[in-house]
Amino acid sequence: QVQLVESGGGSVQAGGSLRLSCAASERTFRTNAMGWFRQAPGKERDFVAAISWNGVVTNYADSVKGRFTISRDNAKSTMYLQMTSLKPEDTADYYCAAADTITKISTGLPRYWGQGTQVTVSS
Repeated sequence: QVQLVESGGGSVQAGGSLRLSCAASERTFRTNAMGWFRQAPGKERDFVAAISWNGVVTNYADSVKGRFTISRDNAKSTMYLQMTSLKPEDTADYYCAAADTITKISTGLPRYWGQGTQVTVSS
């Protein structure tokens, strides 16, 4: 069982930056693809970004391309989401996820979920 714990959420003004972290409890993290999803109030949970187990392949939702960067440090069993040029529409709860393939992450079918961290962007 992989346990995922997000951190780094908070409140920021539009145009600002935040970095989210996702720490995994198991060394199996190193062989799992990872990703981020977000859910705004009253909306469905949407895919944000994904990264392969070795960090070589990344995927992004069109809405965050060029502004968000996903990365991972397998030695620390931690994944990151660097968010820049934040917009009010980026306000949501952000969830970390893991699966055995990046395709499963990118298509919204992860096996493991974190508990979420809130991001609020004010105009």
